[in-house]
Amino acid sequence: MSEVITCAGCGIPVQSENELLPGYVPKAALSREVITCQRCFRLTHYNEVPDVPYDNEDFLKLLKTIGEKKALVVYLVDVFDFNGSWVPGIKTYIGKNDCLLVGNKLDILPKSTNLHKLEMWLGKMSKSLGLNPVDISLISAEKGTGIEELAEKIETYRNDKDVYVVGCTNVGKSSFINKLIDLFGGNEALKITTSRFPGTTLNFIDIPLDETNTLYDTPGVMNPHQMAHFIDKEDLKVVMPKKELKPKVYQLNEEQTLFFGGLVRVDYLSGGRRSLVCYVSNELYIHRTKLEQADDLLERQLGDLLVPAYNQEVAKGLVPHSISLGEEGMDLVISGLGWLTVKGDKGAKFVVHAPKGVGVSKRPSII
Repeated sequence: MSEVITCAGCGIPVQSENELLPGYVPKAALSREVITCQRCFRLTHYNEVPDVPYDNEDFLKLLKTIGEKKALVVYLVDVFDFNGSWVPGIKTYIGKNDCLLVGNKLDILPKSTNLHKLEMWLGKMSKSLGLNPVDISLISAEKGTGIEELAEKIETYRNDKDVYVVGCTNVGKSSFINKLIDLFGGNEALKITTSRFPGTTLNFIDIPLDETNTLYDTPGVMNPHQMAHFIDKEDLKVVMPKKELKPKVYQLNEEQTLFFGGLVRVDYLSGGRRSLVCYVSNELYIHRTKLEQADDLLERQLGDLLVPAYNQEVAKGLVPHSISLGEEGMDLVISGLGWLTVKGDKGAKFVVHAPKGVGVSKRPSII
């Protein structure tokens, strides 16, 4: 049986028969030392996102095989969007394997972030969701921050076993692995395709750790809480921050509203005049208005003044979430969009309107 050739970028088996199917590579390119499929080539060089006939169930079936093996699982979550980057039921997929929890995208958070507080919160949240990690690390795969320390932890905990890197789409798994390759002077040919768009990796991609063990990049699982499901691909560039968040401060009176583009609406109902510090993408437009005018404004200006707008065919409108803050120093968190730190005494009441399925929650402030 001939050896199966896979794409160096996404891990899919390559083929030269049908350019409309995944893994297509022109026959003339099969002789190259490093083979990447047409889809990865377009992602890398033209930022195009060709559709592929795979769905989340295909990726979950792959993920389930990890629990059948003896391995260390490196589980990446997004510190900017913890809820939206959590894989539902992750414990059932990794089985009894040890799990190293990694909070990525540290470079996006303001420098005033309390990292110890953030790490403690990540541990508390993961345990509440049924996962008890052996350790927690904070990194920036983009900048390389914390990668060397994490590599040492991986070597400590893997005990001569294979390593699987798992996480939701857009969490930065492939960028993290590429930084590891850079750190240890690996072959450029081992590097894998990275992109801001969901579903870049389509199969397990294996990278040798030593003579007997392998590190695997795995396909990103899609979480229904992710804002990426409700907006067009071009709008991802506006909503997903690429640089350190610059806090935007608003002084709000009771019965005032903040619109975050046309994606989320936050109504401040009661609690006296107070400050809201918004930690969202620096490119995202925020509009303040009176609560009594909010419905009319949304109806008239969605997609015009209020942009980017949610995909109305997918979201079918916004769903209200009532939130009461019973103590000082709390964050209002909107999955995939960011958070608002609410200043002042306890007793603030809000209604947050977000696309159905987007998570809205509260937590102790991490700033």
